[in-house]
Amino acid sequence: MPTRRGLLRVFGVGAVSAGLTCAPTLAEASDEVLTEAQVLRDQEIPAAGNAHGDITIVEYFDYNCSYCRKLAPELAQVVHDDGKVRLIFKDWPILGPVSVYASRLALASKYQGKFIVAHQALISTGSRLTESRVRQLLADAKIDVDRALKDMTANAGAIGSILKRNNDQAIAFGFNGTPSFIIGKFRVPGVLTKMQFGQAIADARKAAAAKTR
Repeated sequence: MPTRRGLLRVFGVGAVSAGLTCAPTLAEASDEVLTEAQVLRDQEIPAAGNAHGDITIVEYFDYNCSYCRKLAPELAQVVHDDGKVRLIFKDWPILGPVSVYASRLALASKYQGKFIVAHQALISTGSRLTESRVRQLLADAKIDVDRALKDMTANAGAIGSILKRNNDQAIAFGFNGTPSFIIGKFRVPGVLTKMQFGQAIADARKAAAAKTR
């Protein structure tokens, strides 16, 4: 298996045309969580956008992150307009216990096929979350909250493994906060404009095409 340093080298040091760079900070993380399959195609996290897209965007986010909320509609618009982007939301709850609760309950919603619905409900709110507010937002989105709570308990180990894997990846990539992104093979920390997202996607496609020649 490739070394962790080698795996990190697979991902670029930034979307150069977007004017962003990120030097890697290696962490004590298992090599297994840093493979391309685990970073770009984690089978435990449902995909948004075009599930068969040619470029994957991975967002490491926190539901209580105001920047993540502000960025959400612009990112959704970019993905919609492009039409060929696969989008993966990776919960990285670093802003306290309520963030962890929100992530766990959203991930529990996937057992009723509603993770993306739960994500949109929680990331679209304009106020800081509380546990009761999380449950209300999910209920308003037509999610069976009682079932989600039971699934959260029954699948606590699996959900915890996803959150640990996401955390290990984010730390190993040198991310310092949310939102942070993997776009194709580029690591991009921080907020992007729609134009920068478009350029980063174009750069990722160009890099992928160059490797196939």
